[in-house]
Amino acid sequence: ETLVVFGDSLSAAYGIAERRGWVALLGERLRQERLDYSVVNASISGEITSGGRSRLSKLLAQHKPAVLILELGANDGLRGLPVGEMKKNLAAMIALAQDSGARVLLVGVHMPPNYGEDYTRAFADAFAELAKRQRVALAPDLTAGIGERLDLFQPDRIHPNEAAQPALLENVWKALRPLLTR
Repeated sequence: ETLVVFGDSLSAAYGIAERRGWVALLGERLRQERLDYSVVNASISGEITSGGRSRLSKLLAQHKPAVLILELGANDGLRGLPVGEMKKNLAAMIALAQDSGARVLLVGVHMPPNYGEDYTRAFADAFAELAKRQRVALAPDLTAGIGERLDLFQPDRIHPNEAAQPALLENVWKALRPLLTR
C-alpha cells in the first residue's frame, strides 16, 4: 500500500538532508513496525493550500494512496491569507482524498504569536474544526513540544532543524498509527 505525504517545506526536509527529515524517518518507522507501506513524499517547499488543491487530483490518480497525510496551511498563514480560504481548500482536498478511497490524516500547524491573537487562534482552530466536520484523523500540531526551543530551529526560526525531526515524527505518528493496517 502507498502512503502519500502532501505538505510544504515542513515535510519536504527544507534546509536539511532529505533522509533526515520526518518523512524519511516515518519510512524507517514503518519498516521497523513491519507495516507494509511505501512512502511517497509529494511535499513542495512554499506550497499554499490553493496550489495543493490544484495538484492533488493528479497525485491521487497516480499513486492511489491508502493513506494521505495532509500537511498544508503554514504558508497560507505566513502570507496572512484568510483562514476561511485555507479551510475551503483543505476541505476540498480532504473530500478529494476520501472520494479516492484514502484514509486522511490532517496535520495542524501553528502560527507565531506576532500574527495577532485572533488570527493565530482562528488558524489553530481551523484544523480541529475541519477534522471533526469531515471525520478525519488529526495531528493537532506538527511542531508541538518544540515551538519554544530555538535550538530546534534553523536560523530562520521557521523551519525545524535536523534535531527536531524525530519529535515531528512522534507528533504525526500518534495520530497516524490507528489508520495503518498490518
